[in-house]
Amino acid sequence: MRSEIIDHVDGCGREVLNPEEPSDEHEYSDLFWGKNKARQNVFYLHGALPFFDTGTTIEKEKYSVYSYLLENISERMEKSEYPIFVTAGNSSQKLEHIKHNPYLNYCYESLCDAKGSLVSFGFNFGEYDRHIIDAINKAAKHGRKVSNRLWSVYIGVYSDADRQHIESIADDFACKVRIFDASTVPLWS
Repeated sequence: MRSEIIDHVDGCGREVLNPEEPSDEHEYSDLFWGKNKARQNVFYLHGALPFFDTGTTIEKEKYSVYSYLLENISERMEKSEYPIFVTAGNSSQKLEHIKHNPYLNYCYESLCDAKGSLVSFGFNFGEYDRHIIDAINKAAKHGRKVSNRLWSVYIGVYSDADRQHIESIADDFACKVRIFDASTVPLWS
């Protein structure tokens, strides 16, 4: 994700543990979410593998010169620590899970406040994702005459069945829906 994004900010940052020392000798804390949330521009609405809820903070697992990221995550899971993830349940159950986690709730509220246009890539707005459509509709501020709102959502599809599905739910959105062929986007090149 960082290869082409300037100022990629997922809200995480480190604290200087020994600020009295010269800057070239500073030691830093682990990565915690919140330090840079005011500048956050990348949001994992249903969680992400490197994010863990410690009970008091949201910690982001990182790789080191000694171990790969997936190894670190596996070690945490062996200690019964699990990533922040929303995977199961109907829409209201997913929303309840989101509301009870500070990171997920912040991401959801940020979606509810989106402005301009939104691009969805790799998300099909299935029957258990109504909470995401509701958030988009909150951002669209339907019925209000304001300029600072979400005007459109661009939804990437991979097949005719995907296109038909999005066309069938397009009226559920309170903003303009544009469909594009996701296979034509060179996302990772």
